Amino acid sequence: MSDFTREEIDAVYRLMALRRDMRHFRSDPIDAALLDRLLTAAHLAPSVGLMQPWRFIRIQDRALRECIHGLVEQERLKTAQALGEREDEFMRLKVEGIRECGELLVAALAPDRDKHVFGRRTMPEMDLASVACAIQNLWLAARAEGIGMGWVSLFEPEDLRVLLRMPAGARPVAVLCLGHVPEFYPRPMLEMTQWTQGCRLAGVVHTDYWGNQRCDAD
Repeated sequence: MSDFTREEIDAVYRLMALRRDMRHFRSDPIDAALLDRLLTAAHLAPSVGLMQPWRFIRIQDRALRECIHGLVEQERLKTAQALGEREDEFMRLKVEGIRECGELLVAALAPDRDKHVFGRRTMPEMDLASVACAIQNLWLAARAEGIGMGWVSLFEPEDLRVLLRMPAGARPVAVLCLGHVPEFYPRPMLEMTQWTQGCRLAGVVHTDYWGNQRCDAD
């Protein structure tokens, strides 16, 4: 028996379906109380062994924001070169909104996570998985509040760590652009620009053994 009404349940599924990785923003700021709600949602995320390895750095210095943009631009050029024949096509994509967004956050792994053994002895990457859960919470809460969010991963982690004076052992995971948007994309932007297509559910669900794919879903 659910604690939620049918309408509330439907709203959760609708929210997940409408979440988008945003790249186009308006520059008007996010209300402080709203930002606090979004960060609270992130902090409610599950984490292995309740280690809560996420840390968030709010970037308010415009010069520092420009430096982060510079790091992303360096990696964008390197990524384009690594793509070979798709280099020009990639360079036409808008991959971030660092300069335009109302709020810029950096999500990072805490430096002392090696002390957490529970749930990480054989799978130490669960600290990263936990941070990803916090980012997803933030993303969904933002969409529910009418705020766009874009996850930027085009940067050299060590360079960003040094730039933000993070202690040894800490590791930046994501540059998060948040802000009001002109409109939400009706479909994932990479599908709209014909860069790629998302796979169907049937291709990622297996039964008992790898390769036994379900055939009753699109």
